[in-house]
This record gives sequence, structure tokens and C-alpha cells, in this order.
Amino acid sequence: MVSRSCANFLDLSSWDLLDFPQTQRPLPRVMTVPGIVSELEGDGGGGSSSDVNSSTGGSHERKIIVANMLPLQTKRDAETGQWCFTWDEDSLLIQLRDGFPPDTEFVYIGSLNADISPGEQEAVSQKLLSEFNCVPAFLPKDIQEKYYRGFCKHHLWPLFHYMLPMFPDHGDRFDRRLWQAYVSANKIFSDRVMEVINPEDDYVWIQDYHLMVLPTFLRKRFNRIKLGFFLHSPFPSSEIYRTLPVRDDLLRGLLNCDLIGFHTFDYARHFLSCCSRMLGLDYESKRGHIGLDYFGRTVFIKILPIGIHIGRLESVLNLPSTAAKMKEIQEQFKGKKLILGIDDMDIFKGISLKLIAMEHLFETYRHVRGKVVLIQIVNPARASGKDVEEAKKEIYVTSKRINERYGSPGYHPVILIDRLVPRYEKTAYYAMADCCLVNAVRDGMNLVPYKYIICRQGTPGLDKAMGVTSRDSPRTSMLVVSEFIGCSPSLSGAIRVNPWDVDAVAEAVNLALKMSEAEKRLRHEKHYHYVSTHDVGYWAKSFLQDLERASQDHYNKRCWGIGFGLSFRVLSLSPSFRKLSVDHIVSTYRRTERRAIFLDYDGTLVPESSLVKTPTAEVLSVLKSLCDDPKNTVFIVSGRGWESLGDWLSPCENLGIAAEHGYFIRWSSKKEWETCYSSAEAEWKTIVEPVMRSYMDATDGSTIEFKESALVWHHQDADPDFGSCQAKELLDHLESVLANEPVVVKRGQHIVEVKPQGVSKGLAVEKVIHRMVENGISPDMVMCIGDDRSDEDMFESILNTVTNPDLPMRPEIFACTVGRKPSKAKYFLDDVSDVLKLLEGLGAASSSSKPEYEQTSASSSSSHAHVAFESII
Repeated sequence: MVSRSCANFLDLSSWDLLDFPQTQRPLPRVMTVPGIVSELEGDGGGGSSSDVNSSTGGSHERKIIVANMLPLQTKRDAETGQWCFTWDEDSLLIQLRDGFPPDTEFVYIGSLNADISPGEQEAVSQKLLSEFNCVPAFLPKDIQEKYYRGFCKHHLWPLFHYMLPMFPDHGDRFDRRLWQAYVSANKIFSDRVMEVINPEDDYVWIQDYHLMVLPTFLRKRFNRIKLGFFLHSPFPSSEIYRTLPVRDDLLRGLLNCDLIGFHTFDYARHFLSCCSRMLGLDYESKRGHIGLDYFGRTVFIKILPIGIHIGRLESVLNLPSTAAKMKEIQEQFKGKKLILGIDDMDIFKGISLKLIAMEHLFETYRHVRGKVVLIQIVNPARASGKDVEEAKKEIYVTSKRINERYGSPGYHPVILIDRLVPRYEKTAYYAMADCCLVNAVRDGMNLVPYKYIICRQGTPGLDKAMGVTSRDSPRTSMLVVSEFIGCSPSLSGAIRVNPWDVDAVAEAVNLALKMSEAEKRLRHEKHYHYVSTHDVGYWAKSFLQDLERASQDHYNKRCWGIGFGLSFRVLSLSPSFRKLSVDHIVSTYRRTERRAIFLDYDGTLVPESSLVKTPTAEVLSVLKSLCDDPKNTVFIVSGRGWESLGDWLSPCENLGIAAEHGYFIRWSSKKEWETCYSSAEAEWKTIVEPVMRSYMDATDGSTIEFKESALVWHHQDADPDFGSCQAKELLDHLESVLANEPVVVKRGQHIVEVKPQGVSKGLAVEKVIHRMVENGISPDMVMCIGDDRSDEDMFESILNTVTNPDLPMRPEIFACTVGRKPSKAKYFLDDVSDVLKLLEGLGAASSSSKPEYEQTSASSSSSHAHVAFESII
């Protein structure tokens, strides 16, 4: 179950900020398991605990598929007036079930392609759930129009296909009302999911860009929900995506998933780049899987192009009507080479460019005139608008011009089929085409090449109907595909083209037509093997297997919900990770006699965001109070230089300082700075500095920090992608030239650092504890507080002291990080103010535990502290 500790944070994350309309009518209570009836009557409040279970009574896992539209065909019976529903067998949501055993239960959630009146919605919901395991999301007509026709089709879809609304008459400018409708629609979908989900067992798989903020709603309600998302469109480069005013909300929505799927690495790379540039997130490959660390959760990235349903296509190939149409095509185009194009009527399919390329083919390669025919099937447009009308007009004008110029009586070089083409007819054209030309300027996937390959392979039934044998007619196919479509990387045997280069496309078509039969056969075999083994069932099974793996550790961590509105996310941390309270540590503090206290400076005693880095009077007072206790050995362990730390902290006479990560150590203000490194050992700097300077000159925004102990190359202000790339190169370069030097080269967050071996905060802490043991004051309590990556070395070091055989007794360990984030520390404090409150509590405990005469005599207290430090030194 989800930890109840997250409930308060969820109460803070109120959705009232965005004024979401509530679902008008909840799904009626349904019997999901015999004898068990759901009692959920809707959302139950946006701030309810994520421990609340859903309505399903069974414990078996199900696959909940959420998409914009349900995989149903809907119509009203003319006689009875009742709504009738049937499965849409061509829907991807139905076909993906082939990847699973027959007894796998699927639940579908989506809207209907019909206007169901409010009075009918309850009956329709009951019917769809009982007969089809479908849960309809009824969107008010106004929201539906603004959500789908508005934001999805006029904002997201063009933007994801690299089209910016540069002018009012070519694309719609961002409209906040459409965005609010998009969010409201996603909220309605989330309500439907919550009514049927069992969050402990079910897997939720969200499909496509229509529902990109849905994961945030679901993760808010169920922190440990097993949630996947697959984007079926392209994901644009960061230069395009970051023009979207709500870019961060959409990214955070996707990052609330456990697994995010893309068709190609290019799309995934663009998404990762956006996460890096806009949210500051880094990714890494973990055993072959790309993972993003997002507040303690690993969000995995899946790269796998979708496949087709081969059985469905083969069943159409075996129809008598298909064979009859093939014979008709064979007779009609006898002696001619057929080039096939099948595209939707939209501006990104590149139909006009395809026709212009064919015009160049006939003009440049005269021998193909009269022998080659392009059959272009135009599917009905999915959206309307001025752009679509202009594209359609250009297609007709260009095809007419080609036919008038290169045609002859009985011969038309371009045959344009602009009507609803039956499936059998389309399949027949696939099977008879010598070459398939896909010329889209941008397309998420495009399955036309896959269908062409399967149809060219044929079936035994079709061969028999056509009167041929596979031995007499070896299978061949030839593909010319745009390099800007999602299926292109998987078709290694295709001729890839830039659709904007019409001369190159014409040349590629000519090459495909004159290619030898043997080579076409080899290319076809290669493609057929891939397409037949990577069908839609394989795609779905592979994705859900990875989703299972990505969510397997959900119940091994504690969860907190943080953030407001669409900035909500889940912080996932170790079960033993908890806030360090003053009462908890003071009891240990009072009963111990030899305490070692290690404190980081920036981000721990002074806010990281503060422009003034000098310690406040409050900080100096707290440190002085702790240092004046003779039972304490207090050290500041920082990456800052020794001069600034020594100057700032001089009022605390008994305070120890480890500067520059322990390169310099001073045990009190009365002692000299120590270092075990001589200046002669720093000859490596003469090697490192010119190398770093060359990278600084080549990387705009980068700088070099010079320390006595180290040289640091910073790229925080450089371009994120270029800076990261240069950092990797610099790391390799320095490791190579410094192979025989006594230094280490480390890459941190936006830095590459070179420092002597044996210099780290962890080793500094070990050195102090070792000195204490040598002087007979082995610590019985060790406390360490820090906030960044370098402090993790300290945490690891003091945790290792527990098993140190040199220690006469096992000390009490308090390793504490500042901020709720993944850490080796067992405890956390929220911010600098919490740190100071804790230290004030310890200082007060020190004062209250002193004898009365010590409390009234400052000089006596100072004398005791001095004796303690002298015993260490």
C-alpha cells in the first residue's frame, strides 16, 4: 500500500488551482467479481489518501488501455432507437491483444465517436462495461471540441510535426482556453480510470499525445500506480518543443509514468534533450535500458516501432474479391511497372512532393515514359482547414499537368484515387505494385511499407487463386521511403530519400525499377523477416513486459506526493529514510560523552540560493555553542577555499575546518592549516590547465575554477547538450594524459574536476575520526549533515565506521541530507532553517547538561573545550 505519510502532501496538491470541472455522472456501481459490488461513487475528493483502493475486488492483474477513442464502432438502430456497438477490428487497441494469452483481461477506457445524451449515458456505460469491458469517458460537447479539434489537432499535432504558427492564417496561436479544455478532458479520463482500477495489480497503458497530463492525475491519486505511456507521433527537437507555453506541464506529465515509449531513438533523444534543457534532468543507460532519475523514481525509456496485425491482412488477401481485383489490375496495367502511394490527405504526407518527383522522373528518364504508372490512393482527411484544402488543390493541379504532358491515349502516368477505397481493393494494389513510394515530410510511424511487404509475400490461398506457385514466382518488393518517417530505421533494405530533394527521389525510383530481381528478392526477404517477427502483438507484449520490470520496485520505497497542480510528482525514497527530529537526536546526544559533528557549509548552513555566502550571526552563535561543549569535536567540511572559510568562521575558536574537500585541515583557529600534499606534487596542473583552457575556448559559457588543491571545468552556463558532450570528451582526454599522475579525474554535476588522489570529504572525515581514536577519545556519536553529491562521500564514510574494528565501541550514527532526495543518508531535514533549528536544539542540550558553575562561567567552558581539542592534536 502507498504510505500514508504522503497524504498531507496530496492535500496540498489541490486541483482547484486549475478549476477542473467535475464529471457530471460517475460510472454506476458494477459487480466486478461475483458477490462483490464496488462502493466507489466517484473521485472521493482530490486530496484523499493514495492508500484508497479502487472498485475492483479481484486480485488478478489486468491491462487497462486508455486512449482518446474506444475501439468500438457506434451506431443507433433505426427501428428501436437503441445504441448498437461492435468491435472495430482494425483498431490497434484490439489487435495488440494478440501478444497475450487468451485469458488476459483487458479494460478499455476512452470516448465514443457518437453524441450520447446525458440521459442515456448511464445505460450505455453499463452496457459497454458488461459486454465489452469498455468504460466510456463522456466529454461535454464544448470541452470535446476545444480539447480534440482545438488543442490536440491545432496545437499539439502540428507542433509535434515541426509546424509552428508563424502566421495567423497558417496554424493557430496558443489559446489558454483550449489548454484548459485539454486538462479538463484529461481529468475526466482520470476519473474513469479511478472507478475501475485496482492499483496494486493493474497495469495502465496510455496511448498518444491526447492524454499527456493524465499520468499526473493518476500518480497523484495512486502514488504506486503501474503506468506506461506510448507516443505514436514524432517528438520534436527541443528548439521546436520549447516554443509551447505549457511545455513543462506536459513533460512532467510524461515523467509521472514508469515507462515512456517512442517509435525511434530520434524521438526519444529529443524528449531526453527537452528534459535536460527545461527540467535539468540527466539520463543514463542502465543495463541496456535508458533511465531518467526523477525525484528518486527511475523513469525508463522504451524504443520500439509498432508493428501490424499480419493475420488481419492475410485474411483480406485470401478473399475472392481481392484475387479478382488483382487480376483486373494485372490486365489493366499489363506490361507496365506500378508504383504505389497510399497516404492520408494532410500536409505532412508529402503527396505534392511525390508528384513533383514523378514529374522529374518522366522528364529526366525518358525510357520510363509510357511504362511506369503511379497509383496514388488518397485516404480521406482526418482534419479540415485551409492548409488541407490548399494541399488537395495542388495535388489535383500537379497530377493533371503530368498526365497532360506525359500521357497519351490509353495511358495516364498518374492515377489519383480520391475516394474511400475498400480494404480488399487497397490490398490488391499492395500485392500488385512493383515499388511502394512513401514520401512523407514528417510522420510518427507510417505502416504502409509494412503492409506492402506482407501483401507482396502473399499467402498460399492467394497463390492458388491467382494460379501461381512460389517457385514459379519468387517474392520481391521494393521500397523508397522518406528518412523522416518512423518506420525508416527498421527498413534497412529500403532506399531512403529526402522528400524535399525531388531529383534524388526521382533517381531513387528509377534505381528501384531497374534493380535486379535477385537483389529485390534479398531485400524483400530481409524486410519480411523483420516485419513478420515484430508484429503488433510483439510490440505490445514487449512494452508491457518492460512496464512490469520498470514498476517492480514500487513497494520497496516510501512515497511522498509533492507539488501543486500539474507540477505534482512523487518523491520515492528508501523505507528507512525519515526526518531527523530534535527530540530523537537530543536523547542520544545527552547520554553520549564523545561526539563528532561534521557539517557542510553551502546548502547546509547557508542557503545555496543566497547571494551572501558569509555566515549569519545565528550560524556563528550555534556553531560557537556546539564548539564550547568539551564533549564535542565539530568540523566544517566544505569544498570552499581555506582563506574564506578561515576568515568567515574565525569567531568560533574551537571549530575545526576541512577546506577544499579536506585538502586543507585546521583543528582550531589557534592552529595552522595542515596538508599532506607538497607544492611539488602539483606539477600535474601544468598539464591540466592548457587542456581545460582549450575546452573552455571551444565551449561558450564554460569556465575554469582554480583551487590550490584542484582545477575544475564548469559547463553549467553552456548549452546543455554541447556542454555534456564536451565534458565527456574532456574526461576521456584528461584520463589519457594523466594516466601516470597521482590524481583523479571526476565528472560531477556540470563539472569536470581534477584533484590529487585521496582528497574527498569522506577521507577528511575518516582522518578526523582516526585522530580521535588515536588520542583515546573514540566517538560514541557521529553526526554528519550535508546537501549535495560530495557530501555522499561523508555519509558513506561515517556509515563504514560502524564496522571499523579499531573502534572500541559502535557509535551512534546520524547521517542526514538536506532536502528530500535519494541519498546514502538515513535521515533528512527539509532546508537550512531546519538544520539550524536542530543545531540550536543540540546547543541548548549542551547548555542544560553543564554543571551550574560552568553555565555561569564562560572562561571555564572555553577552557574545557580547549583541553578537548588539545587532546586530539
